[in-house]
Amino acid sequence: MKNAVPKAIAVSHIIDEVLRRDRGRILSGLISRFGDFQMGEDALQEASIAALKHWGRVGIPNDPVAWLMKVGLNKGIDQIRATQREATRTNDLEIRNSSDDVDDDIPETIPDERLRLIFTCCHPALEEKSRVALTLRTVCHLTTREIAAAFLDHEQTMGQRLSRAKKKIRSKGIGFSVPEPEGWTDRLETVLSTIYLIFTTGYVREDTGPRDLCEEGIFLMRLLSQLCPNDPEIEGALALMLLTDARRVARIDADGALVPVEEQNEGIWQNDMIAEGRSLLENAIERRQPGPFQIKAAIADCHMFRPKPDWPQMSLLYRALWAFEPTPVVALNWSVVIAETGQSELALQKLDELQTELENYQPWYAARGHILGKLGEFSGAHDAYIHAIHTAPNNASRKLLERKLEILNQSNKPKYQNQRND
Repeated sequence: MKNAVPKAIAVSHIIDEVLRRDRGRILSGLISRFGDFQMGEDALQEASIAALKHWGRVGIPNDPVAWLMKVGLNKGIDQIRATQREATRTNDLEIRNSSDDVDDDIPETIPDERLRLIFTCCHPALEEKSRVALTLRTVCHLTTREIAAAFLDHEQTMGQRLSRAKKKIRSKGIGFSVPEPEGWTDRLETVLSTIYLIFTTGYVREDTGPRDLCEEGIFLMRLLSQLCPNDPEIEGALALMLLTDARRVARIDADGALVPVEEQNEGIWQNDMIAEGRSLLENAIERRQPGPFQIKAAIADCHMFRPKPDWPQMSLLYRALWAFEPTPVVALNWSVVIAETGQSELALQKLDELQTELENYQPWYAARGHILGKLGEFSGAHDAYIHAIHTAPNNASRKLLERKLEILNQSNKPKYQNQRND
């Protein structure tokens, strides 16, 4: 009995680690098999409880993910039988023995289930915001609060949106499968955006934990490319992710501050990723079917040029991107690039035009501080930086902005000293 409690705690930690790393894969498989979000979530919860007892008694299975998947299937089947709902569906499911009799040595191949679930979540019957939010909740296991923050929504509002999306999928009988490529037209754009958002969610997180969402996003995009080869936008999206991920090791310095691309140490970039990304981008461009992800990949590539980024070419690319995505965020990024081409006054004018739409968007204030600093308007730049620092999304961004503010204050000191001398 003395060893029971420590052993139970150790098993609990192992289960938590498995779920942090692979919850999205397991849950995707269960939801796809049952065709119901809530049933899949309930089944996984029951399987986790069963694992705490079973693993503590007989030890950790060889493949914990497969074990949880199989037991989750059993639990879901038991739930269907117990409530006498959809009884005929049990004939289509593979009924296995109880959880104690699970064969640990038979692996369960489930990576594709994530992609199937993304296509389900991105069904055109759902609003685009709901599509992305539902994928982040189910596949990425982001909390409702985290998703609400990403969309600048209240947590309760986002929770209601997610609940409505699940009910709509159930009521409309939306299939949990990847449609044939010819049927991708209404979903592919959102699927690409969602997979890229999975990647960027991992990229900006300070504490990734045991699960690497960047790797997961790249894996899913490669899988999508295999399902639909030679698609220029898929190639462009994969190129963008590879070119971005190649710089991940250089984006945070020893002090924990974010490092802009143009200031990063290119010697520690992942050259194999860069080469593959540029090759994919070149292939995509040669197909002469331009799209937003190809343009974004080209912008990322130009940003990595040395000895300095190709700002004029980036400005032209943003003009092309604007034709596909005329959004305030694209306009904001374009304004920053325009300032780097030496047209700071024009950049500030464009930035001011975005104030109403982006008054609650932290990067707008960071960009404003940067551009005002270039124009020598130190007071306005100072105020903008202070606001950006107070609303920074993470410590790395905050430290970079504090460093920029310090440089601004240092450059402004001689001005005040001269005024006192006069």
